[in-house]
Amino acid sequence: MSLTFRVRKQQTRMTLKEYLVRGLFLRQAQPMMEVRALQEVSLTISPGERVGIIGHNGAGKSTLLKLLAGIYEPTAGERRVEGTVSSLFDLMLGFEQEASGWENIRYRGYLQGETPRSLSRKIEVIAEFAELGEFLNMPVRYYSAGMLVRLAFAIATAIEPEVLLVDEVLSVGDRAFQEKARRRMREMMAQAELIVCVSHDLDSLARLCERGVWLDHGRVRQDGPIEEVVAAYIQETGGLPPARPAPPPPEPAPAPEETGEPAPLALSRV
Repeated sequence: MSLTFRVRKQQTRMTLKEYLVRGLFLRQAQPMMEVRALQEVSLTISPGERVGIIGHNGAGKSTLLKLLAGIYEPTAGERRVEGTVSSLFDLMLGFEQEASGWENIRYRGYLQGETPRSLSRKIEVIAEFAELGEFLNMPVRYYSAGMLVRLAFAIATAIEPEVLLVDEVLSVGDRAFQEKARRRMREMMAQAELIVCVSHDLDSLARLCERGVWLDHGRVRQDGPIEEVVAAYIQETGGLPPARPAPPPPEPAPAPEETGEPAPLALSRV
């Protein structure tokens, strides 16, 4: 399948008067630009597979997930997805800044397809996972970025997936919460029939997925075991940055007998 976006090159902004006088003629003169987001991508993902998508920025990774989710339609070829699709894309989608944490759990839950009955069984589990306590009674506009991410991830991952699509949600919160989030992701993967995951965190992808797909400018560059694909990608992109050399050790102080002076008193603050 292929996906091409046709967009009109935007020039300078026009005032209302300019638009009425010459806007229609200017629009006709503006050239169209084609963006080939995906080109002849052919993949078959079977039940039980966990697939990690890697590639540089603009390679088409997120576009591929949105096409699988049905947000985009292919301009050529065919997309066939069997099963109910659950997507983890924009964690902040659906939040009301003036509403409390409890109210936003309900708002976002309903956007994910929950019903009042199904959400009533999950709301306490979501609150416990987010670990926000009394802050759930406050409007979320007072939350820090880390608190908001905790709540968003707890709500978004309270689903019971069949086909799970994940885009860059593996590195959320602080270090302790990241490990908790990875455990939640592993639990969801155990429940899902299949999963397709996009992330720049290659270590996390290697731990969570068995198969890797390397996208390069909208085309499949390599498809195979995740370790081999990640290794080839790292080698192609120049590998990991070299570690900084360790600073040289300080020169040892001369012994008291060499100087004939008493040894200085060492003080330290505890």
